[in-house]
Amino acid sequence: MVVCEGTFDKAMMPLILGTTAASMGSEVNVFYTFFGTKLLKKGVKPKMPGMMRFFTGMMIGRMKKMGIPDYDGMMNQAMELGINFYACSTTLGLMGISEADLRPGVKVLGAAAFIEKAQQSNVNLFIG
Repeated sequence: MVVCEGTFDKAMMPLILGTTAASMGSEVNVFYTFFGTKLLKKGVKPKMPGMMRFFTGMMIGRMKKMGIPDYDGMMNQAMELGINFYACSTTLGLMGISEADLRPGVKVLGAAAFIEKAQQSNVNLFIG
């Protein structure tokens, strides 16, 4: 999967799809680029887009009632399931993010190396 935006909805989609796929035995690689890279920073709390950001807490509450963890909980679950998270090496520099800013377990990868992974995959998804 490729994630290029950093809003709450775009943050949760690859986690829900990825944990489902990993639970079904699939290898999952998620490549974050441009504004998506901020989702890989330690302690990030993504918000809904635009004016909807004020309703982020309500959405998290609804998810909790349904037994869906918050963003941090989903990231932890995804990592426990063996999902590979990659930050685009070029984009990190553009966004002013250092490797030290990234949550533990996130790997840095160039676009060409990710394209090689994507070319070997049966399914490729773009979250944008």
